[in-house]
Amino acid sequence: MNKQKHWYDYLWIVSLLYLALGFVNILCAWIGLLCFFIPLLFAIIGGNKLYCNRYCGRSQLFDILGKKFKLSPDKPVPNFLRSHAFRYGFLAFFMLMFLNMLFTTYLVFSGSAGLTQAVTLLWTLQLPWHWAYSGGVPEWAAQFAFGFYSIMLTSTILGVITLLLYKPRAWCVYCPMGSMTQLICKWKHKN
Repeated sequence: MNKQKHWYDYLWIVSLLYLALGFVNILCAWIGLLCFFIPLLFAIIGGNKLYCNRYCGRSQLFDILGKKFKLSPDKPVPNFLRSHAFRYGFLAFFMLMFLNMLFTTYLVFSGSAGLTQAVTLLWTLQLPWHWAYSGGVPEWAAQFAFGFYSIMLTSTILGVITLLLYKPRAWCVYCPMGSMTQLICKWKHKN
């Protein structure tokens, strides 16, 4: 049975392109804000998780890596990853890291700290990334880009790790954006 392809079936290319552009020019990391705001708008306006289910390029990428390239053992996702405690705890942790990134950006903006030309993986490993920034914008804008790209790259790495251990879209079970949009949908349907 051949499923007809739609334009949105190729959004995985956008995810790969985003990662590649951030590697070459860190300022491209600002584009990632679309991946932050569009799912929220879908949930707020539509009251559904259509973005997650149809338009998320990252989940499509994980499907391709897991199914087409057979990198996933296709094992069930453990219950602890599905639990409300883990999902919302991870969302809270992720939001704290996001707020920390915003605070660091503010420190650079206010002149209290200098620009750190590094990408932080898994919130601990700082990798020099100086080749991806050559100036031309205020340092706070570059600091935000380094921080946001760090978050996006970290979440991609976590998604790859979980697809290597479980199902291709295991990341979707505890994805902070998915958890946030689910909360919005629940709130919207209550009112």
